[in-house]
Amino acid sequence: MGPHQRPDQRPAAARDPAQGRLIVLTAVLFISYLCVALSLPVVPLFVAGDLGMGNVWAGLGVGSAFLATILSRGFAGTFSDRRGAKRAVGRGLAFYVAGGLVSMAAGPLSFSPWAAFSVLVAGRLLIGVGESLVGVGVVAWGIGIVGPQRSGRVLALIGAALYGAFAAGGPLGLALLDRFGFSGVMAVSALLPAVGLLAIRRMEGTPAHPDAERPPFRSVLGRIWRQGAVVSLQGIGFAAIGAFFSLHFVREGWPHAGLGLTAFGLGFVLVRFALGHLPDRFGGLRVAMGSLAVEAVGQALLWTAGDPVTALAGAFLTGLGCSLVFPAMGREVVHLVEPQLRGTALGAFAAFQDVAYGLTGPLAGLLADRVGYGGVFLLGSAAAVLGFLTTVQLLRARPVVKTSPT
Repeated sequence: MGPHQRPDQRPAAARDPAQGRLIVLTAVLFISYLCVALSLPVVPLFVAGDLGMGNVWAGLGVGSAFLATILSRGFAGTFSDRRGAKRAVGRGLAFYVAGGLVSMAAGPLSFSPWAAFSVLVAGRLLIGVGESLVGVGVVAWGIGIVGPQRSGRVLALIGAALYGAFAAGGPLGLALLDRFGFSGVMAVSALLPAVGLLAIRRMEGTPAHPDAERPPFRSVLGRIWRQGAVVSLQGIGFAAIGAFFSLHFVREGWPHAGLGLTAFGLGFVLVRFALGHLPDRFGGLRVAMGSLAVEAVGQALLWTAGDPVTALAGAFLTGLGCSLVFPAMGREVVHLVEPQLRGTALGAFAAFQDVAYGLTGPLAGLLADRVGYGGVFLLGSAAAVLGFLTTVQLLRARPVVKTSPT
C-alpha cells in the first residue's frame, strides 16, 4: 500500500483474506478443470471419426464420465463432510491425473476400435469419479471459507471457473488434437490437474465433521430433490452442446466447430461475474426462473439455426441462461440442511445435474440418428421450459412469511 493510499482503497482480496483464499481456490479449479474441458469436443470426434463408431457411441464416450460422477456423488459428499473438503479435492485431482493417463492409451489402439473405446471409457470413468470429489470438495471448501450467507456468490464464482475452462478448453482441445493427436490432448489433460495438486498443498483447509450425527442419504435427498430436478432439466441444454455441437457443425460443413463451447462459456462467465450476486440478493427461485427462460430461447435458436452465426448466438444465449441456475438452486439447498450435511446435500444436488449430462449424450444420440442434430436442441429447449414451470411451482408452494405490525 502506498504512503497516500487509504486502507479502504486496497483491493478487496487484501481487505478480506477469506475472499483472497476463495480466489486462489477458484484459479486452481480453473486450471485443473481444463482436464475435463479439453476432452469434451475431442472425445466425440475421436469416437465417431477415428474409431468409426456412431453418434450413440460418441455420446456414450462423453456421458460415461458423467455416469461415474452420478454414482460417486454420495460417496464424495460423505467423504468431504467426514474427512474434509481439502482432502476430497486432492483425491479428486489424483483421479483426474489417472483418468487422463488411461485415456491417453486409447490413441495408439485406434486400429482396434472396441479395444480403444473400452480403454477410453475406463479413463472417462476415472475422470468422472475425480469430478465428483473435486466438485463437491471445492464447493464445500469455498462455503467453509466465506460462510453460508455468501453461498450463492461462492457457487457463482466457482461455476465461472468451471465454464471458463469449458470456454477455453473447446478450441484449445481441438487445436491440440490437430497438432498432437488424441493422445497428446489426453497427456495435457493429465498434466493440468497435477499442477492443481501442487498448488493446494499449502492451502489451509476447513474443519471436517467426522463424528456428527447423519440422517440416511435418502432423507437428505428427500429435502432437496425438487431443486435438483430443476438443475437436471437445465443441464440438458449444456450437455447437448457439449456432445453434439461440434458434430452438428461438421455435418453442416460450417467452420469453427470448436467455438460452440467457447460461445456458451463466454455467455456463462459473463453472467457469473456480472450478476453472480443476484441469487443472494433476490433469492434463488426468482433468478432461476428468468435464467431458464433465456436458456429455452437459446436452445430454440440452435434448433432453427440455418447458419453458423445463428448457431453460435444460440450457444451464447444458452450460456447466459444456464449460468445462474446451479448457484441459484444451490443456495436454496445450502439453507435446507445443517452444516455437517452440507457436502452430502451438495453432492446429492449436483448428482441431478450429472444425470442430465450422463443421459443426454446417448439418448440424444438416438434422437440425432432419427431426426438430425436440430432435434437434440429442441429437446434442450423443452427441458428448460419444464424447468421454468417447476420453479414457478416451487415459488408458489413456498410459505408466505407474515410480519407482525409494529
